[in-house]
Amino acid sequence: MTGALTDLLVAARLGLHVMSHRLRGKGEPALDLDAFERDMERAFSSLPAGVVAERVWVRMPATEPPWRDTGVALQAGEEVSLFAAGRTYVSRPLDVWVTPKTQLWARLGERGTIRSSSRDTNTLRADTPGNLYLGNYFPNDWKDATGARIHGDAVYQQVTGEMRVLVVRWCESAQAGLDALVAVGDPCGLASSERERLSLGEVAPAGWHYLWHLGEAEIFRPCEDPSGAPALCCDVQGDVAILQRDAPFPLRPGTELSWRWCVDSLPGLFREDSAASHDYLSIAVEFGNGLDLTYYWSRALPVGTSYWCPLPNWKHREHHVVIRSGAQGLGVWQGERRDLHADALRYLGSHPGDVVRVWLIAVSLFNREPGACSYADIRLRNGGEELSVL
Repeated sequence: MTGALTDLLVAARLGLHVMSHRLRGKGEPALDLDAFERDMERAFSSLPAGVVAERVWVRMPATEPPWRDTGVALQAGEEVSLFAAGRTYVSRPLDVWVTPKTQLWARLGERGTIRSSSRDTNTLRADTPGNLYLGNYFPNDWKDATGARIHGDAVYQQVTGEMRVLVVRWCESAQAGLDALVAVGDPCGLASSERERLSLGEVAPAGWHYLWHLGEAEIFRPCEDPSGAPALCCDVQGDVAILQRDAPFPLRPGTELSWRWCVDSLPGLFREDSAASHDYLSIAVEFGNGLDLTYYWSRALPVGTSYWCPLPNWKHREHHVVIRSGAQGLGVWQGERRDLHADALRYLGSHPGDVVRVWLIAVSLFNREPGACSYADIRLRNGGEELSVL
């Protein structure tokens, strides 16, 4: 089946699904951004003097390319918090959209390091004086850590929607400001959420890191398998993350990747080889040439199906391979073993270089269904050589 035909089929099924949900009153209601702005203003107006140094509302249409100078100037040591609401729509009829935690990025100064957040709130501390800039992410991608973009401005005409962002420069610490805001009511719950987020500290499990240009997440956490062995658990809904661990290992004939996993629920509604339904859970290997090969459990595609990623920013670098399919075996620990060398030659067409990293991928961005799984005992082997990744 061609990519265009697959997209049409998925779009038709997804459209019927969305219509059915709306008729039964199960669809997610539209956001009232004016009410959000009024509620936040009411709360901030109740704060005593000496808490907020400056607050500025920024209305960001999804069609606006980065970067927007907010005009909020910070001195070294000052802290600023962001409170955001809104949706960026890929397709309104198909109800495909992303939230500020995916869409909203920030930086301090024209060449500062870009920052995202695992929630619809964020807090930044200025190391040097500079203005605060805000930028839309999706459907673009970052070229470097200062916010240079892969695509030009025109790509933002593919989406619609708006975010409202309240920028708050605090008189003292963000912690003190958030505490004060919670005390006067916190009508949208965002101050409590940001206070909790800050208390978490480093969100990536030890030894792992999130892919920088997708941003931080709270999707993966350390856990144990039924025998008490170390594992990583994943819970995702309406979010996306790639968790990475450096794993330098030679790729030669006989090199294997093995792991155990327990997939409790699949986040996808339909087949995953269309951009409108590309929600899945997988384990992947990144090679020296920048390509990655990802193994996943499909909702509907037959075992052995393989394809290049349907997302425009990933279609030239990631190849998907279905190794399990359907509901049978969900909720049960399964052991997997792949001939990585043979798979790389078969699916990528040539030797891609040695193994660089192992990834765990969780996507529930498009249809926002819950997905859950656990991983354990991830290993790379070749003869007597072995690397334990988890």
